[in-house]
Amino acid sequence: MSDLIVIGFKDEFKADEVLLDLRKLEREYLIDLEDAAIVVRNKDGKVKIKQSQELVTSGALEGGFWGLLLGMIFFHPMLAIFGAAVGALSGAMQDIGIDDNFIREIGEVIEPGTSAIFVLVQKSTPDKVLDDLSKFEGKVLQTSLSKEDEAKLQAVLTKAKVR
Repeated sequence: MSDLIVIGFKDEFKADEVLLDLRKLEREYLIDLEDAAIVVRNKDGKVKIKQSQELVTSGALEGGFWGLLLGMIFFHPMLAIFGAAVGALSGAMQDIGIDDNFIREIGEVIEPGTSAIFVLVQKSTPDKVLDDLSKFEGKVLQTSLSKEDEAKLQAVLTKAKVR
């Protein structure tokens, strides 16, 4: 089962930095992210959501591939266009991972000029991941972790400002 972790940051760009760092840890097999998203509330109060998985694009590419393949087999080029359209539609209708409405709700309550990262973690090596996250200052906004693990995470993110 995956754990949901939402961490807020005091500027608009810190969540992006953390996601890049988590992707690096993922390449080192220290964390396995099921999904991730970032919400930014700019100084004007406008909320912007950045998904790590673009479902419409990936659906169109996958549908286009299968449509092209079937079009080549049956000598009908319109199947490629139809496949891309169906793939894009199915990608738009799919909502896997972190719920968009939940992301939007958090985006509306964070302060203007701040950001938050949402991660669904399948598994991780907690001591190494926490050590790496200690360079970021943030606040745990919501989590499905146990109280002890949440406290450890918050302690690491609070220590960052002491350094």
